[in-house]
Amino acid sequence: MRCVIARFAFNLVKSEVLEAMRGVKPEAVTGESVIIGRRTYPVKQVGEVLTRQDRRDFSAGEVTRAMSRLGFTCRPVPGLSPAPLLTGLQTAAALLGAPSPA
Repeated sequence: MRCVIARFAFNLVKSEVLEAMRGVKPEAVTGESVIIGRRTYPVKQVGEVLTRQDRRDFSAGEVTRAMSRLGFTCRPVPGLSPAPLLTGLQTAAALLGAPSPA
């Protein structure tokens, strides 16, 4: 699969990702993560191994998107719950600075 990470095109294949991450010890997960095999890796670590680029050169979203498209399970930041969904009335009230109706 062709994907762009940090403005560079890469052709990634699931089996090649598995091979590249074989023997790599996972770092502690503090942000977004991806499950490869039976291990959970931070997405930035996976991106660094696959692209051989500095972690500051790409975003976690770029790697997460690529890993998801390859069929790997990606997880959001631990302990971060999604924002509650608001109705149109609640959104308008919040934008106007009024207390939201219940």
